[in-house]
Amino acid sequence: MNLSDQLHRTAQVKAEKPAYYFMDKGTSYGELDASVTMFADQLHKLGISKGDHVALLIGNSPHFIIGMYAALRVGATVIPVNPIYTPDEIGFIMNNGDVKAIIALDLLVPLLEKMNPVLSTVEHMIICETGADQGGMDISQLSIYPKMKSFTQLVSSGDSQFSGPILDEEDVALILYTSGTTGKPKGAMLTHRNLYSNAKDVSDYLKINEDDRVVTTLPMFHVFCMTVALNAPLMSGGTLLIVPKFSPKEVFRLIKKYEATVFAGVPTMFNFLYQYPDVDPKELSSLRLCISGGSAMPVAILKAFEQKFNVFISEGYGLSEASPVTCFNPLDRPRKAGSIGTSIIHVENKVVDELGEEVPVGQVGELIVRGPNVMKGYYKLPEETTATLKDGWLYTGDLAKMDEEGYFFIVDRKKELIIVGGFNVYPREVEEVLFNHPDIIEAATIGVPDPNQGEVVHCFVVTKNADLSEDDIIAYCAEHLAKYKVPKQIEFLSELPKNTTGKILRRSLKPQLQK
Repeated sequence: MNLSDQLHRTAQVKAEKPAYYFMDKGTSYGELDASVTMFADQLHKLGISKGDHVALLIGNSPHFIIGMYAALRVGATVIPVNPIYTPDEIGFIMNNGDVKAIIALDLLVPLLEKMNPVLSTVEHMIICETGADQGGMDISQLSIYPKMKSFTQLVSSGDSQFSGPILDEEDVALILYTSGTTGKPKGAMLTHRNLYSNAKDVSDYLKINEDDRVVTTLPMFHVFCMTVALNAPLMSGGTLLIVPKFSPKEVFRLIKKYEATVFAGVPTMFNFLYQYPDVDPKELSSLRLCISGGSAMPVAILKAFEQKFNVFISEGYGLSEASPVTCFNPLDRPRKAGSIGTSIIHVENKVVDELGEEVPVGQVGELIVRGPNVMKGYYKLPEETTATLKDGWLYTGDLAKMDEEGYFFIVDRKKELIIVGGFNVYPREVEEVLFNHPDIIEAATIGVPDPNQGEVVHCFVVTKNADLSEDDIIAYCAEHLAKYKVPKQIEFLSELPKNTTGKILRRSLKPQLQK
């Protein structure tokens, strides 16, 4: 079984049931499945076949759902990409990922036209119209016509009887590019089995069912949303309440109007909802469950939110390489604040020492994971794959401990990893950009606590130009990095601390600059 087949089966028995609401317009499972089938037919006619790579440069919208499920139905491998990435970041993923077709928002057309010469493998650019008429774009006027096609026109002209190829559960369904310690993203290859099993196991563990209405405001291109707030509800016959961009006001409105039952978010979102003024806590009375992930939830925020809105928050843990969920706080046993919970169904977590031997209860070691959700490997990176997957176990690089009841606690994150609003930022990635600046001699990057984002990026630089300002460097970074990766603070030093081999000692750096 795979996600696309499951959607088709659900549509056969729940054809009239709402699959999602977007901009207050409902779409049934029957309508969704028909759109997926017709778009898959058109992808097939464009020459997209089993094993080809299709990138999604789309925010939260029906376009993303239809695009992803249609690509899967035709047997293609989907590569979701953050649409706010810079040309440098997008270009690397497109070329490294051997992308044959891009499905993108019309707002990105100028960017795609500009990037076309460097997108050597891309044959088709399918543009999703976001205008009021949903079809007003005259693609014949574009400079790279006929490479560009209209999403709306393709869907409307497809064959509703199209039947895709037979898929093997070990075929690669998704490649998720995660920030790499070398400064370049790595593509985690997730199979149909990985995605289906994790969505099914999360659904079963959290008891997501056809009566649930799930607020889908996390970014769909992020695997947390994709599994927990998109695939799992659709697999269970639930209804998505799609939020194009997180807004506390809009989230509260949708919860009240549609009597939402599940909300999934990162700790930053919970903090913004908690702080939002003039909200009657009773407006969230329909919620039976809130789900938190992406980064550690401060215990103070967790308790304050639960007390104010009288709703249970289940905090969990996952990573892209595990599709992503491995743990959640269970619903049938006490929740432990500060814990990532217990292993979900069919997934095994354990804490080991440097030799791979399990450590005693309460002792700190590296968290490793095994299960049907663990990735096939990194795309075109066999050495990285071998270093991460050992004897069937995924080595997460996170330090953790387990108590006597099987609850896990993350003690420290991957070395030097910065988590900004639930998104991973590796220091080396930022430093690569800084080192390309002609006036910067040395640079080091760390994360510093932030009440809204959890952490923000803080950089230390040594420069040969005394006139170079903090604003100059931040503006330079903004040209080459996604917004959440751009430093919030720059601190100038005469030299950076190093060990005897010359390695910069990030952990000895202490921020002095405050804003």
